[in-house]
Amino acid sequence: MADFLDNSEETLAEPTIAELIKRPLLTCAATDSLQTAARLMREHKVSCILIREGESITGIWSEADTRKLAFDQINAATLEVGTVMSSPVISASGLTLVSGAASLMLNHNIRRLLVVDNAQRPIGLLTQSDIVRQQKIEFYLRFREVGSCINKAALNLAASYPLHEAVAQMRHARADAAIITFPDASYGLVTERDLVHLLAEGTNCQHIGDLANKPLLCVPPDLSLLDAVDMLTKQEIRHLAVASQDQIYGLLSFSDILRNVEYAYIEQLKTALRDRDHALRTSADYLRLAHKVIDASMDGILITDKHGFIQSVNPSFSKLTGYSAEEAIGQTPRLLSSGLHEADFYRNMWQTLLEKGHWQGEIWNKRKNGEHYPQWLSITAIRDEQQQITQYAAIFSDITERKRQEEKIHQLAYMDELTGLANRRMFFDRLQLSLANAHRHKHTLAVLFLDLDLFKRINDTLGHQAGDQALKEVARRLQITLREGESVARIGGDEFTILIPEVSNCNSLQILAQRIISQLEKPVQLLQQEFFLTTSIGISLYPKDGHNAELLVKHADVAMYQAKSAGRNQYSFYQASTSQHNEEELKLEQALRQALRQQQLEVYYQPKFTLDTGKLCGLEALLRWHDAELGIVSPALFIPLAEKLGLIHQLGEQVMRQVCNQLHFWQELAVPVAINISALQLTEPDFLPKLVSILEQSAISPSLLEIELTESCLIPEQADYTLSVLTKLKALGLRLSIDDFGTGYSSLSYLRRLPLDALKIDRSFIKDLPTSKSDGQITLAIIAMAKALGLEVIAEGIELEAQRQFLLEAGCDTGQGFLVSPALPATEITPWLADSASCTSLVQFAPNLGATNPLRRRSRH
Repeated sequence: MADFLDNSEETLAEPTIAELIKRPLLTCAATDSLQTAARLMREHKVSCILIREGESITGIWSEADTRKLAFDQINAATLEVGTVMSSPVISASGLTLVSGAASLMLNHNIRRLLVVDNAQRPIGLLTQSDIVRQQKIEFYLRFREVGSCINKAALNLAASYPLHEAVAQMRHARADAAIITFPDASYGLVTERDLVHLLAEGTNCQHIGDLANKPLLCVPPDLSLLDAVDMLTKQEIRHLAVASQDQIYGLLSFSDILRNVEYAYIEQLKTALRDRDHALRTSADYLRLAHKVIDASMDGILITDKHGFIQSVNPSFSKLTGYSAEEAIGQTPRLLSSGLHEADFYRNMWQTLLEKGHWQGEIWNKRKNGEHYPQWLSITAIRDEQQQITQYAAIFSDITERKRQEEKIHQLAYMDELTGLANRRMFFDRLQLSLANAHRHKHTLAVLFLDLDLFKRINDTLGHQAGDQALKEVARRLQITLREGESVARIGGDEFTILIPEVSNCNSLQILAQRIISQLEKPVQLLQQEFFLTTSIGISLYPKDGHNAELLVKHADVAMYQAKSAGRNQYSFYQASTSQHNEEELKLEQALRQALRQQQLEVYYQPKFTLDTGKLCGLEALLRWHDAELGIVSPALFIPLAEKLGLIHQLGEQVMRQVCNQLHFWQELAVPVAINISALQLTEPDFLPKLVSILEQSAISPSLLEIELTESCLIPEQADYTLSVLTKLKALGLRLSIDDFGTGYSSLSYLRRLPLDALKIDRSFIKDLPTSKSDGQITLAIIAMAKALGLEVIAEGIELEAQRQFLLEAGCDTGQGFLVSPALPATEITPWLADSASCTSLVQFAPNLGATNPLRRRSRH
């Protein structure tokens, strides 16, 4: 036994840090620019660069130093790296043991050491990740969870946060990475390495969200540190988010792992092994001491010769297996075989053992009384001075209780103990996954909420034991009624939920609901009596009845009560009540009034381009509202509400002022902007005077402003007034166009009288081009009519090159849509306008293939 513990120098000898160096040193001159240093780091995929002056190393510039920079003030192309480097560089001799280097790093709170030779000449760099990867601590890492390494919350910044302020926050928080939250509630990650790449590129990044990597890679808190290290290594990353059920606990890095690895434990074990080795060579007293340590071990230990015959065992071996030392010695480990593993399992075990000298893993073995139990087993080959295997040593522990606890925890956490169905937690987990899939693939999902009618009578008359029997029978019938992929859960009492992850039509749901009702109507035998059960079922649909799990279950519950109110033993689809609608509308109204008072609504701009040349020919102003509580509110909701509440005049005036002020700022670019005017705004008596006043205050040319009117503005009852207003607008020099043409009821005879410049084809006719023949014919007719009236034709909603080509061949002049860009805030589109002015074609400048273009990174939703 002592031979096993003391002679395995191959696996126990601690390396020096010189043995871990794998890459040559990367250096640059102190006078080199910061951008040059960053490019070298990116090219060589390293986290730091050494600064030299002559033959001496005078400093180091690392990814961590990026947090010290003021990104709104520096010019990386001209700033010398020597002015921002860290000095002096902490070094260690190449003969330093790894454990000593780890302690030095932790004490100085650094992530790398300069390794020098005896003459103090630099020979390489040692990083924390090098230490974590080489330590033989897999067993320790396997039984530690990543959640135990998270001792503080991660820095979380909004995607709209200015870059220089975000870096300052990282510096203040001493964070080497930050989680970025986007308006759509998704997450990304920005690390110091991203800042290095930004410096290397020399690009102008305004907001931290533009630098973020998406999606954020998350792991659960109960993931083992071993799996986390493997994931970090394979993904070639240094950070993982630790999250559970949409709650992010923090970020895990190699620094956290190194800080939390119990070096004291490892060093103590290695010291004990070295002491035992010394004892074998020098003193029988030390040998007896080593035997006592082994005998006192709580783990079972056995030693075999090179042929596999057991030579010795410790007392814990006998306690765990039931075999005495006399019964085991002379036998082979087959004595303990459970027979539960295939021959390949043992073949792979011995192949690994012979190739690597050690094997560890979970295995099922058998006690003397025939009981099977799980072990965590480690086997090591013991070699002599000529590196020939002389013995094998095995250390094992009984993990029965741990596995029982894990299984129990899983059962309690995810399964209903009575029926064996999924419980509320597992149901919501499944629903969350199905919702993500439904959102991704744009299909319908359904939730059914079942409640047994008058079930309380069974408990009251027959007792709870009979009630439990009835619930088990209901669970069984529900399981046999559902199809593959559909899941049922008991969420409490006599309430059940069913998830239908994909629904083709409502008829299939009606058939399923009726089948469930029929199945449960069959009599149930309880205490040798027949009882009849019925159920009321409520049905909610995604996305019609809700976009999250809680809302869908809530609405299915409401629909179930609607079914009960209608007489029970039937199903009902969710129908939002008038009171609920009024409550939501009232909440939206209050938020809108506050947003107008505080001027929180923001104008975004979408480029227009000529279809033949692809040149920028204008912008359309589109209103966006992001409320702190309601989130992103669609214009389709708040604009009709503003008209209903009489707030459209105030809203329209704010839009005109924002656009005109922005046009003043863009005056040198001379880019015309179109704004949408509703019928109510047009009929306002002071609409024209206000517009003239705003134009004068902003000091812009009226020719830079285009008014887009919906067809609803052209109602015959106000024809003369509308014509008068439009004539005056035209006289001022403004362009006039009809928006969303084809969706209203315009009088063509009246349309030809108006002083219009352009006509916009509604996106509903464009989205299915060129495959839809009917939409194609309508589009061709609109273009022909507009041309006959001498009007420019603008197509909105162009997303595909094929659509642009079809419209171009049909004679359409201008387009806008996601083929080039979504609508963007002024701060983002301003630099782009200057760049696009020198481009020959926006379609080439910002195509689908243009992954580097910031305009293409945005979601269209």
